[in-house]
Amino acid sequence: MSIKVGDKVPNAKLFTMKDGRPTPVSTDDLFKGKKVVLFAVPGAFTPTCSQAHLPGFVVNADKIKAKGVDSIVCLSVNDAFVMAAWGKSANADELVMVGDGNGEFTKAVGLEMDGSGFGLGARSQRYAMVVEDGVVKALQVEAPGKFEVSSAEAILKAL
Repeated sequence: MSIKVGDKVPNAKLFTMKDGRPTPVSTDDLFKGKKVVLFAVPGAFTPTCSQAHLPGFVVNADKIKAKGVDSIVCLSVNDAFVMAAWGKSANADELVMVGDGNGEFTKAVGLEMDGSGFGLGARSQRYAMVVEDGVVKALQVEAPGKFEVSSAEAILKAL
């Protein structure tokens, strides 16, 4: 069963890069006492993710933060090294690039997908959520193969 509006974000250990090393970050670290936009993608450096989803949040980061958002988190079932390199390549300095390499968070929120047909293995569905102090206030999950409701522009409207 998938997470829904009103649910508390589950506890999970994720990873970011700090001083050239993968560094654990808990969901409490990311969400406690903050208003956060989290968007998840099936894979770093993949076409829709790199050409539309991530760039939309990079371009609109100031507008999103102007709506009272403390941070914008980009999550993928990739390792922290890949997420850091992808963020650097996309000038995503205003975003927190988070690797869910083991899919722990993705499984816990019930939004995994099977990308094995494309050689990707278990990955995250494409979605975006607004989280306030650890509670989901908005959740927009894409239909398979679509990119309509989880864009930065769609999240701006939801805020």
